[in-house]
Amino acid sequence: MTLSVIIPTYNEAANIGRLVQDLRHFAAGQAVEVLVIDAHSPDGTAEAARQAGATVLLAPKAGRAAQMNFGAQHATGAILYFVHADVGIHPDYVATIGAAVAGGHEAGCYRFRFDSPHPLLRINSYGTRFPGIMSRGGDQTLFVTQALFQRLGGFNERFVIMEDFEIILRIRKVASFFIVPQDVRVSARKYETNGWLRVQVANLTAFSLFFLKVSPVRIARTYKAMLNYR
Repeated sequence: MTLSVIIPTYNEAANIGRLVQDLRHFAAGQAVEVLVIDAHSPDGTAEAARQAGATVLLAPKAGRAAQMNFGAQHATGAILYFVHADVGIHPDYVATIGAAVAGGHEAGCYRFRFDSPHPLLRINSYGTRFPGIMSRGGDQTLFVTQALFQRLGGFNERFVIMEDFEIILRIRKVASFFIVPQDVRVSARKYETNGWLRVQVANLTAFSLFFLKVSPVRIARTYKAMLNYR
């Protein structure tokens, strides 16, 4: 059963080569394709991904939801695995995801741990083993069968932020969602730049607006105004 890894990118030249190399190394001899869907990055992301061995597609529309949908349209795998460019992938991802799907779980994600020993971030990481929607997110990566993804109509491209949470809510209404009891590594850069409390307040604000059904554009504008992304 082929696994299609789909990575949406924009200005990820510093990260994409390592990720693609890891994905290919850990999948050696197994049926895996790596698709990088780039939004015309000016920093050389596409070339770095090609040199690392990925198939690169240039997205006709920028935005993670749109890019991931475009990647899914070109994927040949029976399982889709959506990954952010700065994630540290789990070495056993092919076998683990395959076993989850074989066990009747049509979708799921990993837990995560930050690349920082900060005690408050350890608490955040610990929370990702629980099923609550506020413990989810794209950083944990998301796998879903191609069949289920097509039934759902893919990501809702109206969500320019929180697209992962939105599709997970829809998945849980119709299928078994599995939390893999292993970790992927995620960057603590946002917390290091802004401080733990500031990020938590921004996250809580975004969730509140999401559940109040506020426009995704307004949520994105509010969230970005609350944080420093340098």
